[in-house]
Amino acid sequence: MPGAEPAVTLFTGIAQLVTPPAGPQRGAAMRRLTVIPDAALLVQGDRVAWVGQRQDAPDAATTHDLGGAAVTPALIDPHTHAVWAGDRLADFEARAEGVSYEALLARGGGIRHTARATQAASVEQLSALARPRLEALQRSGAGTIEIKSGYGLDFAGELRMLRAVALLAQQVKGTLCPTLLLHVPPTEGRVQHVRDVCETLIPQVARERLATAVDVFCEREAYTLSETRDLLTAARAHGLAVKLHADQFHCIGGTELACEMGALSVDHLEASGEAQIRALAGSATLATVLPGVSLHLGLSAAPGRALIDAGAAVAVGTDLNPGSSPLFSVQQALALSVRLNGLTPAEALTACTVNAAAALGLHNRGALVPGQRADFLALHGPDWRDLAYTLGASPVQAVYLGGDQRA
Repeated sequence: MPGAEPAVTLFTGIAQLVTPPAGPQRGAAMRRLTVIPDAALLVQGDRVAWVGQRQDAPDAATTHDLGGAAVTPALIDPHTHAVWAGDRLADFEARAEGVSYEALLARGGGIRHTARATQAASVEQLSALARPRLEALQRSGAGTIEIKSGYGLDFAGELRMLRAVALLAQQVKGTLCPTLLLHVPPTEGRVQHVRDVCETLIPQVARERLATAVDVFCEREAYTLSETRDLLTAARAHGLAVKLHADQFHCIGGTELACEMGALSVDHLEASGEAQIRALAGSATLATVLPGVSLHLGLSAAPGRALIDAGAAVAVGTDLNPGSSPLFSVQQALALSVRLNGLTPAEALTACTVNAAAALGLHNRGALVPGQRADFLALHGPDWRDLAYTLGASPVQAVYLGGDQRA
């Protein structure tokens, strides 16, 4: 009813409530969590109104007992490619037998196989294929999920992917953040292609509000540094935030460009060295590491430990995609970042909450403090460290979004 007071619920039975401070955290600050034993959480509408020990809690008409669970902020996945058609199972088997990626491409496999299948699928088909992937991410603890295009390759395909994300946003619970990914340029006519992206595709995406950001894959076999600068400049001119895939295989200046241009994040960083770490430590750009790629492809892991020690702000994502990271759990990405990227459990929680939110340009979620969105997890056990410890099963009992149980 218009003018009705927002609902107020007091959540009790919290063995341990754990949260980072609001806003992105850098360096040593990523380890500074607030841990409240025997806690309570007051939710008004979809926001946190109060948090503290149960004995100090204000009265509320409605209470909900969480049965001794540990509670943390809901997780945020700042990097997925969750919309695609087809599969890469033949590629996976061939790579396990020692076939190179270059040979797979020559056979018509790799990203070309995914692009063909995605280009042939309708918006409705792409949405139907992606929905169970998103539901798996949400069951693993994700309240907010970024989804990139990038497998359409041609303009019509990219627009179809972004429209599938818009359709999914009406169907699934939680927040979806759409990103236009400029993934791989054509082998011929590159100059005209970049011009057309800047003058046609990006303006249309901005005009139709199909994405909130533009991401560019800056690599030797993808977009050059000069092309990337032109594409990001066009994105900025049309009011879109900017992000980069960089340093996955080679350092060609993408990370430094991201920092120079104030990108929200630069993602991958498996090949980053001292110069790139220094650049990120001296900038506001988030460093997003993707341990699923290192696990699946056997790549060196991104230098998460060195980035944090240098003072950078690190986020963690799944990079859910069919070719290099078939990882359907943001909780598992958090756990893998401890094993592979050298993060502590506290740093990993910060990386998957407030820092992941900042990597998406969001500052109203990721921490359980007054005024933030009441997106939180109730775990099966009483100790929050199960999030970083558990492999192969989910420590997440329930996901609450805006104070309502959703998964």
